[in-house]
Amino acid sequence: MPHAPRPHPDYESLRPQAVALRRAGLSRRQIRDRLHIHNNDLLNRLLEGVPVPKWTERPNAKDHLRARARELRAQGMTYDQIQLELGCSKSSISLWVRDLPKPERRPPSEQARIAGRKRWDHELAVRDEERRQTKDSAAAEIGALSDRELLLVGAALYWAEGTKDKPHARRENIAFVNSDPDVIQVFLAWLRMLGVEPERLRYRVMIHVTADVDAAERHWADLVGIDVSALQKTTIKKHNPKTVRKNTGEGYYGCLVIRVLQSADLYRRIEGWWYGIVLGAKRAA
Repeated sequence: MPHAPRPHPDYESLRPQAVALRRAGLSRRQIRDRLHIHNNDLLNRLLEGVPVPKWTERPNAKDHLRARARELRAQGMTYDQIQLELGCSKSSISLWVRDLPKPERRPPSEQARIAGRKRWDHELAVRDEERRQTKDSAAAEIGALSDRELLLVGAALYWAEGTKDKPHARRENIAFVNSDPDVIQVFLAWLRMLGVEPERLRYRVMIHVTADVDAAERHWADLVGIDVSALQKTTIKKHNPKTVRKNTGEGYYGCLVIRVLQSADLYRRIEGWWYGIVLGAKRAA
């Protein structure tokens, strides 16, 4: 017969101390260090029968998913529906909810609808991934812009979005309006490349009266790196009740107007660059 383990000579004196420390909420490591115990077998015997403090129990990373799966099952959802909602495997869901009553069997039309939704959601995810890959690949084709490339981009961008001189209304000055933060940043990078000093720039927000004007001013000031107080007086557009506007709600910040002081000569050069682009395109055709 195997011999019973010999009791440690200090067991009788250590046992009450170990039990008291455990009941006080200390972990095994804390008790081991406090009592200078370096033998795990001895520590196990000292703590035998003493409940483990709740705080030392490690939480299961899937506990919240399990609880949610049980809630959904109690609401009558099938394994397919729970899987669609939580993204868990059916095997895990089965283990979590197998003690709960089975939901009533869905009619074939309902089952077909759920299956169709799963297929469509999968198709949308595939399409989104294809879009992302195409855009990332196209972005990688561009890389860093040379000064000449940025010159052409900026000239075309300004001619599309900036104010222009007319024979009946002379406006040989730079004024650019846009609601896209990326377009604004490209335009400012172009001005920096051209050597336009920050002191010559003036900023103004244009926005509808129904929007959050303060939030819009903070948004644009942060984007261009100035204090809100440096913005010129915001232009408030009156709302036309006959017009159905879609650029509303959270994330709508109106437009930013950028003016360049003493810019008549720069405007003329932009106009010349644009016509140079047009002539170059015609020659290439």
